[in-house]
Order: sequence, then C-alpha cells, then structure tokens
Amino acid sequence: IIDTLEENMHTEKYSDFLYKKRQRKGISLFQARKMIRDRNYYGACMVEFGEADALISGLTKEYAATVRPALQIIGTEPGGSRVAGMYMMLTKKGPIFFGDTTINKNPTVQELVDITLLLDRAVRKLNIIPRIAVLSYSNFGSNEDEIPDKTREAVRILHAEHPKITVDGEMQANFAINNSLLKDNFPFSTLASAPANTLVFPNLESGNIAYKLLQELGEAEAVGPILLGLNKPVHILQMGSSVREIVNMVTIAVIDAQSKQAQPVQKRRKSLFSRREKI
Repeated sequence: IIDTLEENMHTEKYSDFLYKKRQRKGISLFQARKMIRDRNYYGACMVEFGEADALISGLTKEYAATVRPALQIIGTEPGGSRVAGMYMMLTKKGPIFFGDTTINKNPTVQELVDITLLLDRAVRKLNIIPRIAVLSYSNFGSNEDEIPDKTREAVRILHAEHPKITVDGEMQANFAINNSLLKDNFPFSTLASAPANTLVFPNLESGNIAYKLLQELGEAEAVGPILLGLNKPVHILQMGSSVREIVNMVTIAVIDAQSKQAQPVQKRRKSLFSRREKI
C-alpha cells in the first residue's frame, strides 16, 4: 500500500515528469509536486512508467476529476485524438454496448466516426463481432435536422472509409434492436440480417440516459464505464460502485492491459459473459 501523501523514491520522478508535461499549460513545479500527491495523478504516473499494469479509480470522486489526470499524463493512443466511454449492458438477450456514455458531450461528425471506431475495436477485443447502429430520432433520412444530419454523415464516412465494419444509420433505437421491424421496413440496411449489438448515441445526454434507464427498468447489469482511446489501461468507476461492479471492471482492465501489451492472450482469455455468474 502506497501513501501518496508521504515522500517516497518515486515522488520526485513523477512530479518532475508531470511538470515537464504541463509546464506550458500553466503548471508550476511547486504545483506539480502538490498534484502528484493526489492518488489519481500518482496512479496514472505508475501506469505511464510501467510500474503498474492498469489503474482503476473513481469510487469516491466525480468522474471528470478522476479522468483528467489520465488524459494529462497518459494521453491518447498513437495516432488517436479521441477518448470515449463505453458501457457493456448484460441483458437477457445478450450483451449490448453503449457509447459514448461519459466523455463527449455533443460530438461532431468526425468525432462520431472516431467514437464508432473506438467501440468497434473494443468490442472485438472481447471476442464479439460488433454490429453497430448509429442512433437518432430519424430513420435513414426521414428527418433533416442537426442531429439526424450529423449521424447520417458519420455513417456515410464510415461506409466509404471503413467498409469492413458492419455499421448503419441513422436509425431509431427500436429499429436497431428489433431485427424484424428493421427488415420489414428497411431491408436494404446492412443490419437487416441480425440486430445491432453496439449502439452509438448522437450525444452524451442520450447515451447516459439510455444506459441508466436500461439498468434500472430493464434490470440489465452495467459493466463500465470502460474508457476507450487512452494509450494505457485506465478505467474510471462510477461513484459508489458495488463490489460486483468493481470486480467486473478489474476483469475489463486485465483484458485491456493484456491487449495493449500485445500478449498472445486469445487462448488464455475466456469470454467475460461465460463467466458472468462467477464474477
């Protein structure tokens, strides 16, 4: 157990590193030495320096204050500029993935594209083939407005630049989940053969509301939020998470760490869902 308030052999190294990273963003050396005593800054440095494989935090702090140190110290994946939050909803019909539920308030067209790509990659890491619906209150051009227009344009870009991804939209949530409804009304859709298992929401408000409604009214178990797009494994709990939710997040962090270290984990890793009752 490390008491971050006490000096140790890493305190000076971490504070100097933080200062060099943030010195042109208003952080003085004195402030860096004070900030590094916060366990979230200290923990992020441990992961960045390879002295920890993953960081899980947030049980007693608000989400924004917990994720900020990870963004400042670890940053995004090489070539990436976007992070997003994903929830894995364990329902009676199987797992459904929601994003973005925690980070991007009102994403642009390109940000929606980036979020979709992050979700696609994350779901594949769990040995599940993603079938992605980009949601709106409109179906395939039935309404012209800011939200339908941007989701429709995001899908157009995804179809043009990432043709191997199974994605379609814009569409209403019931059409994404109800395959018979979609097939009867929009048989041309790339999702007509089977329902979506990954839902991309047009903004943070809709995504956050949707997962909480499903959790409370649909009795679905929520695993997350799973933070996507960071260069190293950091995952932020919701305040007041239960023991089960913490253990679930540890499972996700282990899979994430193994994946980022490029270890041959496929044979060792069993599906999270097949072990659900043991978690």
